[in-house]
This record gives sequence, structure tokens and C-alpha cells, in this order.
Amino acid sequence: MQVAKWGNSLAVRLPVALVKELGISEGDELMLQPVPQQAGLPACVSVARQPGKLEQLQAMRGLRAPWPADFSFDREEANAR
Repeated sequence: MQVAKWGNSLAVRLPVALVKELGISEGDELMLQPVPQQAGLPACVSVARQPGKLEQLQAMRGLRAPWPADFSFDREEANAR
């Protein structure tokens, strides 16, 4: 891969094989983190796809717990001051 100038930023063009392996598509957000460097080896980074908003919402829905059986919502009580 080659680093190129894109406006005031730098960009990397990803090969199709890597895109398919990572399961990423246009608009996805990626997180790059440096991997601890070992003596005698070049610097490396790890790449991870950030979950999208829909995936985050679905994960949050999985954390929901059902209301207790004896729960009842009283609007007047909730708005009482």
C-alpha cells in the first residue's frame, strides 16, 4: 500500500482482498492502533472496523431487561413535583 496526499491529509488506498477480509465498505469507520514495537522489527498498526450506529443500537437493545411483573407507570406520579 502506498500513502498519498489527499488535501491536507494523508490517505491509504486499500486493496480489494484486504477490504473483503476486513468486511469493510465505503463510509465505515476504522480504528488504527499502534502495535507495541519489537526490537529489530518495523512499526506496525492494527486495524479494526468500528461498529456502525445500527450495530451499536442493536447491541444496546440486547442489554435491555424486562420490566418487573408488578410495574405500572403512573404519569401523574412521574410528573409530580
